[in-house]
Amino acid sequence: MNLNCNIGEQAINKTIEDHPTIGDILQKYDIGCVTCGVGICLVKDVVSIHALGDETEAKIEQEINDYLDTVTLNEGETA
Repeated sequence: MNLNCNIGEQAINKTIEDHPTIGDILQKYDIGCVTCGVGICLVKDVVSIHALGDETEAKIEQEINDYLDTVTLNEGETA
């Protein structure tokens, strides 16, 4: 996954803490990271672990990047 803001290299628990919307996106695809007690997987790995297929992985990647672009723009930074 090629995720904006280097999110792919962060632990999923920290990412969901900082960006609950990403947890919502994952939950929509039945990826239960929000309820995981460990949460140390890297964001870039959590989707591939679930083997949802290339098309679905691309949709998730796009949704997360669209969200991150919105957050970045709202913070006054350039995307």
